[in-house]
Amino acid sequence: MHQARIEKLRLALQEQGLKALLITNATNRLYMTGFTGSSGYVLVTESKAYLLTDFRYMTQAPQQATAYEVVEHAPRAMDTVKQLLEQQGIRKVGFEQNDLTYGTYLSTAQALSGIELAATDGVVERLRIIKDASELAVMQEAADLADRTFTHILGFLKPGVKELDIALEIEMFVRKNGAASTSFETIVASGERSALPHGKASDRLLQPNEFVKMDYGAYYKNYCSDITRTVVLGKPTDKHKEIYNIVLEAQLEALDKIKPGMTGKEADALCRDVITRYGYGDYFGHGTGHGLGMEIHEEPRLSRQGNTVLTPGMTVTVEPGIYLPGFGGVRIEDDIVITESGIKIVTQSSKDFIVLD
Repeated sequence: MHQARIEKLRLALQEQGLKALLITNATNRLYMTGFTGSSGYVLVTESKAYLLTDFRYMTQAPQQATAYEVVEHAPRAMDTVKQLLEQQGIRKVGFEQNDLTYGTYLSTAQALSGIELAATDGVVERLRIIKDASELAVMQEAADLADRTFTHILGFLKPGVKELDIALEIEMFVRKNGAASTSFETIVASGERSALPHGKASDRLLQPNEFVKMDYGAYYKNYCSDITRTVVLGKPTDKHKEIYNIVLEAQLEALDKIKPGMTGKEADALCRDVITRYGYGDYFGHGTGHGLGMEIHEEPRLSRQGNTVLTPGMTVTVEPGIYLPGFGGVRIEDDIVITESGIKIVTQSSKDFIVLD
C-alpha cells in the first residue's frame, strides 16, 4: 500500500519537474509511511524513500514504515536531509509551502544551502483525495461508530442536562468503543443556540420544546467520520417541523442527484436551491459539504466556490442547514463516497423527525 503511494508521488513529482520532495506535514507523513510517531520527516526521491526521525522512534519506525529506509537524523534534521540529497546528486528539492512558516523556511534554506528549495502546493493532499479500498473500509467503521453513538446519546437527552455533559458522553462513548478521540470538538447546541452553526457545547441546560443539534465524529484508526443530527425535546411547534422538513428535503435531493463528473459548486446548488425556494436562502450561510479522511476538512469542497470535479473514491459530507437567530437551527449531515455511478451513503442514523418526550 505505502509503496504504491510512493510510486504515485514520484509520478506527481515528475509532472512538476522535481526529483525529490521533503514532506514535513504530520498528516502527510502518516499517510505516506504509516508511521504514527510525533516527529519525523519524509524524503522521497526518484530512487529512494527515507523516513528521518530521532532516537525515540528508532524501534517503532522500522516496524511501521516498512516501505522506507529509516534514518536517525542529526540533532539538526536538515543536516541529514542535505547529506542524503547530496549523496544522490540532487540540487533541487520540493517542500510543502502550506506547512512551513516563513521562519522555518528561512532556517531550512540556510541548512540546505546550495540546494534549491521549490515550493509545492498540495502534492500529497491530491493523492489523499481519492481513497483506496482499505481507507474506505476504515472510514465505514468510523461512520458505524458515529451511528452507534447517536443511538446511545438519544437516551441522555433530557431537560435539565447540560450541553457539556452531552458532549462528554459522546466523547466517552466513542473512546470506549475504539476511537482515539472525537474527530473535532463536539458541537451540542440547544434552543436558540442551535442557530449557531458551530455552537460548541456550553453550560446551557436542555429545555422542553426546543431543538438539540449535535455534530460530532469518531477519529478511528487515523480516519474521521462526521455526522450531524437535530432532534426536538418535548412538543415541537409548526416552525420546528417546517424548517426540519425543508433541510431534510434539501439533503435528500442532493443525496439523490450527486454523481461523479459534477463539480462541488453544482453539488452545493442541489441543496441551496431547495432551501432558497422556500425563502430561507439567507439562513444557509455555509457550504453544503467538505471532503474528509485523515483530517476532518479536506478537499473537495461542496460550496459556491467548489470547482473540483467529483471523482470516484472521494469522500465528502452533505450537510445543509437553516439557522434562525433567536429561534434555533437544523443541520442534517451524512458522509458519502463518490462511486462510479453515483454515491454510497456511509452514515445510516435515522433522519426521521425525532421528538423526545
